[in-house]
Amino acid sequence: MAGKTAAGKPAPAKAKTNGAQAKEDQTTFAEHVPHGRLTAQRGLYAGPSPIVSKDLYSEVLEGVVNRGRDGATLEPSARVSGNTYFGRFPASYWQRWTKVRQVRVEAVVSGAGQLAVRASDFEGEPRTIEAREVEGADGVVVAFDIKIDKFYDGGALWLDLETQAGQRLTVERVRWTVEPPEKIRPTAVTICTMNRADDCLKNLQALAGDLQSLDTLDAIYVADQGTDRVDSRDGFAQVAADLGDKLKYITQPNLGGAGGFTRGLYEVAGHTETEHANVLFMDDDVLLEPDLVVRMTAFSNMAANPVIVGGQMLNLLHPHQLHVGAEYARLETLEPGVPVEHSLHTADLLGVDEETGEPNRQEKRLDAGYNGWWSCLIPYEVVKAIGYPMPFFFQWDDAEYSYRARAHGFPTVTLPGAGVWHADFHWKDWDEWHRYFNLRNSIITAALHSDFNLNVVCRTLMAQVVRYLLGMQYGLTHTLIKAVEDFLEGPSILEDGGVAAMQEIRAIRAQYPETKRHDATEVPGIASNDIGIINAAPRPALQRLILVKRVFDRLRGRSRFALGAVPNDEAHWWHVALFDTAVVTDASQEGVRVRKYDRERMFELGKRALKTLNRLRKEGHAVQAQYKRALPQLTSRENWKRLYRL
Repeated sequence: MAGKTAAGKPAPAKAKTNGAQAKEDQTTFAEHVPHGRLTAQRGLYAGPSPIVSKDLYSEVLEGVVNRGRDGATLEPSARVSGNTYFGRFPASYWQRWTKVRQVRVEAVVSGAGQLAVRASDFEGEPRTIEAREVEGADGVVVAFDIKIDKFYDGGALWLDLETQAGQRLTVERVRWTVEPPEKIRPTAVTICTMNRADDCLKNLQALAGDLQSLDTLDAIYVADQGTDRVDSRDGFAQVAADLGDKLKYITQPNLGGAGGFTRGLYEVAGHTETEHANVLFMDDDVLLEPDLVVRMTAFSNMAANPVIVGGQMLNLLHPHQLHVGAEYARLETLEPGVPVEHSLHTADLLGVDEETGEPNRQEKRLDAGYNGWWSCLIPYEVVKAIGYPMPFFFQWDDAEYSYRARAHGFPTVTLPGAGVWHADFHWKDWDEWHRYFNLRNSIITAALHSDFNLNVVCRTLMAQVVRYLLGMQYGLTHTLIKAVEDFLEGPSILEDGGVAAMQEIRAIRAQYPETKRHDATEVPGIASNDIGIINAAPRPALQRLILVKRVFDRLRGRSRFALGAVPNDEAHWWHVALFDTAVVTDASQEGVRVRKYDRERMFELGKRALKTLNRLRKEGHAVQAQYKRALPQLTSRENWKRLYRL
């Protein structure tokens, strides 16, 4: 732990090379005695960054309103509503999952005007719970005690403000509070980082800048797995001083996201006096809303039974978009990120639903299958009951852990209004080295947590192979084959946490030209002016018939276009299969990939894929049994200690 300087200021936290820790540097996690009511969330009126619209926090319905981070001032004849993404209190989730049956919303008020607490139901119909007029107030605390009793299937609470002609109203320090439990859980944030030093530092600074509000936060672990280290930045010493004893900066081998996040669980589990502790995972490259910590820890503290609490993801490039309200995985068809029914997905939170014309609000309560680890809180009771995450290195670690937890009675709750901004997923190209881990780990997860119908699994994979080959994605086809082959190797493939597999798949993919990205004006062997856009026809109605036709055309070496450019959103297999050479825009919009028809490679990879999937069909259940037997050892503290070289 960081000590004190002669001036009495916290000294910078020390890095612990390869995870080695001095005894005096340990934090012992213990429950806290609460002091006063527990803050469930703050009523904020502006975001943590100018790129974030204030309308995500409050909506000006009429008049002139000056909105700041911690308050708003209404000029005469103005109205402002808290019926927004961050302004709403998710009453339905609190009624379903916690012991709380009453919440207090209070604010410091000056001037004259009206404050009203309003609610919605599962259909989004609004109603006024209570309204109060104030006159001549000067820093007066106005409080409402609201029952949480009519929200089981959906609905939320929020605070609306209004002034009449001649009135001016300032409302500050809005807080939603509940009666605290007898003891408060200690919480540690864990940030996994890999050569994103500047992004990670910004999030540490955001936490340090709001530390007075994060009184339930006991420690912040940074698991730095990169060569460009966070502690090399000029601002690190200051943020370490600001965070003081809370910051635990650790360097360790690169074990991917699974190894980085698991380190927080490992440290807390090794230094806790209570099983009632929390670990909150957080990505290094998010734009952080610090109130996320307040909302998720409060919800966990008041939960009737331990649950995994997930935060939602908003798209960083489009900060007004919600990625998904809640999601699950179709295990046997290897599909992650499937929106739960009635869930918003890629939704404009400042817009309206195209079908209903209603504002995009998540009114119905949803049950999630799992939650991404961009922000996810895991109680120590879960770790004690089911062990640590799988050493997957990357991809599906979050889904596997939640499905394993659910089998032991620990559901995942994705909490509305607890959100961070993360890079938009659809701006990341699927044809990358990490697709190997996505495929391999999805098969392992299906083997562990589903009936593992091999006919369905093999049919799913074969359909992907055909689409990849028709689309001239030979490196991606090889990536899939390698993922299946390595699954069939059994649990030994996870022995080093994925380091060797990462290096090997990158070397394999380097052999395929279409896996490389180029500037559109510098495409090898093709004059830039010769590449014109050829747009796709509408999605075919008879896809199976078109699939057979495209396969026969490929086998006979027939094509419609010798060369053309294809926009990313039109790079469908049925369109790209018409080309000898297709210059396809990368999903990142930063360059292009050149896909060229290669008959010899197509036959070679097709035959290898058939052989590999035939092996999977024959050997899959025996390998499944191997993974199930190995699960306790793979997820043990001893295995992770070995991987961390402690």
